Amino acid sequence: MSLLTLEVDIAAQKMLVCRDGRAIKEYLISTGKNGAGEACGSEQTPRGLHIIRGKFGANQPVNTVFVGRRRTGEIFTPALRASFPDRDWILTRILWLSGLEKPKNRDTMRRHIYIHGTPDDILMGMPGSRGCIRMRNQEIIELFEQVTVGTRVYIHA
Repeated sequence: MSLLTLEVDIAAQKMLVCRDGRAIKEYLISTGKNGAGEACGSEQTPRGLHIIRGKFGANQPVNTVFVGRRRTGEIFTPALRASFPDRDWILTRILWLSGLEKPKNRDTMRRHIYIHGTPDDILMGMPGSRGCIRMRNQEIIELFEQVTVGTRVYIHA
């Protein structure tokens, strides 16, 4: 059985999907607008070794809106965005991360750091999130189907 891992390069704003240590897919992403860091409340993307602790949103429609990993019953539209301009849009699928390097990234899970979908007009390839790793909706669906709970995710600056 081959081993699938993810490598998130904050500086390059890219994620590599690797099988047995060899890159097989690359995605443009958007990480924390405040850079890399592990402090709670910093809205920075935590570095180090993580695992996918949970998967949310299987079989949900594209643009399903989540708050606290729960479906709100909404589907994202520009009109919905206009009604809630300050909402952090977590859409389509969620991969919830948990840090493995204690004490460095011990609170990644408590900080609710996810790999998740985002509105299609959000620019990828540049920082902009509140610490999470944002992906295009079709790409998070593709990734979601490949990974399992326990998949390792290495995040570096």
